[in-house]
Amino acid sequence: MPSHPLLRLYRDAADGVFPPVDGGVTVLPALAGGLECSVAFTGHAVIATSLAAGEVQGRKPDGFGGSMAPDFLRFLAGAAGWIGVIDATLVNRGSGGTARLAPLDDAHEHPRVRYALDVRTDVKVFGDERGLVAVADGLAGRTELSIELTDVGEGGRGYGRSLIADALTLVPEGEPVFAAVSPGNARSLRAFLASGFIPVGSECLIRPARDPHNPGA
Repeated sequence: MPSHPLLRLYRDAADGVFPPVDGGVTVLPALAGGLECSVAFTGHAVIATSLAAGEVQGRKPDGFGGSMAPDFLRFLAGAAGWIGVIDATLVNRGSGGTARLAPLDDAHEHPRVRYALDVRTDVKVFGDERGLVAVADGLAGRTELSIELTDVGEGGRGYGRSLIADALTLVPEGEPVFAAVSPGNARSLRAFLASGFIPVGSECLIRPARDPHNPGA
């Protein structure tokens, strides 16, 4: 199966190459699995949707924040569609070598894992007493990781950074690996930034449910 064109944009962003800062909006086909998305880079937005490009552009989104406006996201989703949270998109590279986390075979009912199974494919779960890590094929087929710490209180300070560092051994050396982190989850955001992840944009996943007789409604 050919890769989604958004994947190339993400891999370019990992190399420091971004779309033009022109306020424009690029419309791409919908993602696999019935998902769509709104993605924002600096000064340029990318919308992956089954809606016609002219219909999307007719709503006058822009690359300066308009593509993440609540009314525009609701337009993309339809009246009954699901809209995910707006996350910061971060990227690092795998360190490879010997994996420093063991697989977890009994964690598929964990909320973090259930969410990954709902929006990603090829989900693999690892962890130890610090918490768990999910590594999967995510938005547009990119490699994604997410973590969930065990509630360790103040005695667990630094566990997030160490768990992320160990999670990077699960990804081949040099391979871009992405994380979607809610800006409000400051503890997680600080841990990813301290672990060498850098921000490249923002994103919002959507599972649309539109009126077939009026798809834009």
